[in-house]
Amino acid sequence: MGRPRYIAILPDSFGPRGKAHGFGRFTHGDSDRADVNEKTVRPLDAEGALNWLRSQKDVSTNRIFLQGWSNGGSTALNVMQRQGAALGYRAALAFYPGCGPAALLAQTLTSAAPITMLLGTADEEVSPERCQDVARRSIAAGSKIDVVVYPDATHDFDDPGRKRQSNPANSAALEDAMVRAIAAVDALKN
Repeated sequence: MGRPRYIAILPDSFGPRGKAHGFGRFTHGDSDRADVNEKTVRPLDAEGALNWLRSQKDVSTNRIFLQGWSNGGSTALNVMQRQGAALGYRAALAFYPGCGPAALLAQTLTSAAPITMLLGTADEEVSPERCQDVARRSIAAGSKIDVVVYPDATHDFDDPGRKRQSNPANSAALEDAMVRAIAAVDALKN
């Protein structure tokens, strides 16, 4: 048997919705975001992707992982909340998600699968403190959530562009996040 094949379907790229470049700061209430809503639309896309992956003969259905950034990170958290104790995605990695009531289905996540949240303390888009509060409540309720907080890292700390990577905190966060993402996927092999 050859090397395992990895397939990535990310909530940030679901659907031909014409929103490839994302949204600007503080546009959460804009009407043109409705068709990519992280609570009502994108989780359905992620669940559809999971069903499609499960139908593929060359996919190990017990090794399907979900990862998202920003709005996609909130989507990943909502998918994990929706699946609860059901067998679905085996784990999720959420980069700098929005964790307020406008972004999440619940302020206490109940998920049987492990979740990792990667947050920067200097995030200018979302509140890392709010995500830490959600994680604390969720852990107290029995969810498996690992929160990694990168001091002085900003929103999009893993953007490889020169502007973001000129911040040493972003560079350090990017390096660590890559190691953690690989480890999270490798953990599904067991």
